[in-house]
Amino acid sequence: MSLRYRTGSNSAGTVIAVVADIMAVILGLWILMYLLDANRSNELVQFVHGAADWLAGWSRDLFTFDRAWARVVAGYGLAAVVYLFVGHAIANRMHRH
Repeated sequence: MSLRYRTGSNSAGTVIAVVADIMAVILGLWILMYLLDANRSNELVQFVHGAADWLAGWSRDLFTFDRAWARVVAGYGLAAVVYLFVGHAIANRMHRH
């Protein structure tokens, strides 16, 4: 169904799904930047890192793996998966009503 034909709770559900997707992309982008050893003094890298830290504040230090890369992938990755799952579950529920 085209976005322009959606109204009411359907458009709210679409907005929720898009916001969840954006949050997951930011978290995934930070994981990628970390793994590729992106220049931390770059403004884009700093912005993505700051946004990802804020989004994953509840999960970024949840795991205590010995390797830093594993902590980043698990902590930020968990946040991305949760945002996608919850955001799309809410959006799907709204689309049904």
